[in-house]
Formats: sequence, C-alpha cells, structure tokens
Amino acid sequence: MQTDQRIDEHLISKEPYYLPLADEVELAEAAYSSGLPLLLKGPTGCGKTRFMQFLAWKLARPLITVSCHDDLSTSDLVGRYLIRSGEAVWTDGPLTMAVRAGAICYLDEIVEARKDTTVVIHPLADDRRELPVEKRGELLTAPPEFMLAVSYNPGYQSVLKDLKPSTRQRFIALSFDYPEADLEADIVSREGGVDKDVAHTLVKLAHMTRSLKDSGLPEGASTRLLIQAGKLMGHGIAPRIACRVAITEPLTDDQELLAAIEEMVSSLM
Repeated sequence: MQTDQRIDEHLISKEPYYLPLADEVELAEAAYSSGLPLLLKGPTGCGKTRFMQFLAWKLARPLITVSCHDDLSTSDLVGRYLIRSGEAVWTDGPLTMAVRAGAICYLDEIVEARKDTTVVIHPLADDRRELPVEKRGELLTAPPEFMLAVSYNPGYQSVLKDLKPSTRQRFIALSFDYPEADLEADIVSREGGVDKDVAHTLVKLAHMTRSLKDSGLPEGASTRLLIQAGKLMGHGIAPRIACRVAITEPLTDDQELLAAIEEMVSSLM
C-alpha cells in the first residue's frame, strides 16, 4: 500500500502545456509501444522536462524524475537498507519503484551521475529490460508499461562527462532546441502571463544573448528564463529589473558579459 501511495503521487492528472516542435511526441509514443528507452538531448531550459511531463500525461503513466548529480550512486537509484526502530528495512529507490509499478523513470542530466550507475541502466535499456537488485538477490523484469528516459545537455560535454557509446546506442535519441521565434513567444506569453508584444521582445533578447556564445557565454537565455522574467513583470516588477534578476544575473558573473547583456536589455525595454 505504501508503494501504491508513493506512485500515486507521481500521476499527472492535468494536461501540461506543451507545444510540439516537430514529431517528437509521435516518436516517443512509438518508442514506448516498442519498449525502447529515450535519450533527450538539448540545452538548458528548452523544454525536455516539460516534454516528459506531457508524455507521461498522454500515456497515463506515473512519472518519477531523478535530478542526477555527482554523488548519485547505484544505491540511490536501486534502493538501500535503512535502520528504522532498530531494524534494517529495505527501501526501494526511484528506479526500482518505477520498474515495480510500470512507471516512467526520467533521469535528468544523466552524465552528472556516477559512472557506476551504468551497471543498472544498461540491462534496463536493452532487450533484457532487467533491473538487478543485488542487495536483495532480486532480478526484476520491467513490465511493458515501464519506460526509461534520460537527458543531457550536449553543450556541456567533456571528456570526463559524456555518455559512452555503449550507453548511447541503447536509446532512441530525440534532439531538442529552443523553439523558433513565434512559437517561443507563444510559450512565453502563455506560461509567463505576458502579452504577445512583451513575449516577442523577451524572445528577441534571448536570441541576442544566444549570439554571445563565441564571447564566452556558455549558453544564452533559455525559454525558462524568459518565462520567469514574464512572471515577475506580471507581479508589477519593472521590465528592466525583471530581466536583470531573471535573465542577466542567472546567466553569468562575468562583469563584461553582464554589461553587454544589460545593454541589450536597455536597447529593447
């Protein structure tokens, strides 16, 4: 009963707002029906997580999201024994919980996780669809309803943080990017609560910041940042201030780049 209650918390009852960029929804549904895992590639804040929320809603499956980090280990995903009332009690990790319940498990920024996590990801992501729970001597077979999805940002690839070919070639890969200008403005207007003119101005600012990549800015303003700026404006914050705290400051600490982005904001607002 406890597991059922935990899974129920991950059901998405209301349709998330998502505007398809191409045929990614149809491809993901086909992958799900074929029992194939998904690899989402794309820059920060371009809609990968929202896409997974929309897909889970459309498939009527619970979504369990794990934000990967440097210390994320196999035990964090599979589970561990915890001491409760003087006894060692097994607690399923998010991956095990998803396999048992036939949920969708989404590992966000998978390259940030420790390399030993591939031990459990590989057998789940090929035709075995198995999860070894070594500490309990179990070998779980994923039901047809289970889906594994992972994401990463190719812009931050390095020799030390990249997916091995043996991992990548187990997945169906979908590439995401920021939407074209009109579509991105529609998203910002809807999600940020601003009118279309303001949304188009924010999108224009984003395109200007994205051109600074050759000047040392790793990534320009994401759609997420534009939405956050719009929400601040909706609460009465002046546009330039909203852009400074929601876009300029989150992008960089470099004084020259900060000044350059502030000039961009001043030219538009």
